[in-house]
Amino acid sequence: MFLNPPNSRSIASRLVFLFTLAGAFLVACSLGIFYWLLVRHTSEEDNAALADKIAGLTQEVKHSGPAQALQSELQSARAGEHSPYWVRVIDSNGQVVAERSEMNRSLPANVFPAPQMAALAGYHPIHYRVRRDLFSLVSAIVPANGERYVLQVGQDRSADENFNREAGLLFVVTVAASIFASAIIARSATARGLRPIAEITRSLQRIGPTRLSERVAPAEWPQELQPLAEAFDEMLNRLEDSFMRLSQFSADLAHELRTPVANILGEAQVALTRERTTEEYRNVIESAVAECERLSRLVDNLLFLARAESAREQVKRAEFDGRAAIEKVASFYRTIADDRNVKIECEGHGIVQADSVLFTRAINNLVDNAIRFTSDGGTVRVSISTRDNNVEISVTDNGCGIASEHLGRVFDRFYRVDPSRSSAGAGLGLALVKSIAELHGGSATLESQVNRGTTVTLRFPSSSETIANDSFRPNQRVASSEAQRLDSK
Repeated sequence: MFLNPPNSRSIASRLVFLFTLAGAFLVACSLGIFYWLLVRHTSEEDNAALADKIAGLTQEVKHSGPAQALQSELQSARAGEHSPYWVRVIDSNGQVVAERSEMNRSLPANVFPAPQMAALAGYHPIHYRVRRDLFSLVSAIVPANGERYVLQVGQDRSADENFNREAGLLFVVTVAASIFASAIIARSATARGLRPIAEITRSLQRIGPTRLSERVAPAEWPQELQPLAEAFDEMLNRLEDSFMRLSQFSADLAHELRTPVANILGEAQVALTRERTTEEYRNVIESAVAECERLSRLVDNLLFLARAESAREQVKRAEFDGRAAIEKVASFYRTIADDRNVKIECEGHGIVQADSVLFTRAINNLVDNAIRFTSDGGTVRVSISTRDNNVEISVTDNGCGIASEHLGRVFDRFYRVDPSRSSAGAGLGLALVKSIAELHGGSATLESQVNRGTTVTLRFPSSSETIANDSFRPNQRVASSEAQRLDSK
């Protein structure tokens, strides 16, 4: 199953884009605020200078008259000295009393705002552009010598405008350079930050079927990547364990299949070496049938285990009397037990919620094993009880027991305590029992001591709340019908 990410773009490109965008935004905001303050400060200074200039000229016109007041301004203009101020005085008849030379051509009287009394606080200049030059214009009414004069003052702000334009261009260039520098820095920082991921990738690429023991070693990685490295190591542990189990299972399966096939082949080859009687041929065929039945049971058990482990839907449970179920199993095996002088006892009570066919199959396997490994005169005790929302079924014998070194693997497939593999079974009985218990959301445990007997305990959930939380298993009908077919053989 593939998980499709919501966005397949590289993490590096997204980080570089975000870092660059953040850097450009910060630089643009900083320089934009600085540029706005610069332009505002320059404009306020020019306005203050213009207000001081018109206030000074107003006082001079009042005390000295317009001609005398503008004498210094006009002389400076004639001498070719640069002055940012253009001045004109108009009498009450609208005649120009005095003005700077060429002012009428660049700044005619009608472009100035309406005059205001000099006594009013503040001036409100207007901006007027002449070709590439920018002027700020103000007008004021000045009473002098019993008349009212209109004083017009124009301030050349072209230099300030050029300065602001150059400063703005410099700021734009600075922002562009900052974006480029941010992208380079972000790319370098991202590459350095993502380097551990590339190293983890190379470490994982080295892992193969022959190198499953390698690990990522979480302690060597940055703190943010340690959970990822730990998850990979846990996955590798599971893969290594599964791989080892699969290899062992394949070897055991090959051995189990090879033995009956070799027996059939050997007996058939011997039978064909010379003429045989009908009875001898019959014996060979009966032996071959027995080996085929052994192979069939082996295959059926393996199919049951595979289907049980791949199941996903809840098992079809039914509520029944557990004591009656174990009594039925015990009565079936009492004839066999009596032949071996083994006594079977049942005790306890409990209501079981499980698939009755699977439950019976599990108890059958446990009782069969207990009788097989109990010596003459022994006892097999099957008990049922309810504890902690679980129904516990224990099968205890007083036989030879199992050594402690084998206890950890007795539920593995094909595992036999007898290393000579001379047992009649295929080593799948306890594996089947454990699978049936886990299929119901329960468990299977085993306790044993050498020469003192063995106890196998199955736990089945008994409360409806526990059952409702079980995993769903789609092949439960297949497992149940498979168990019925196996038990009928």
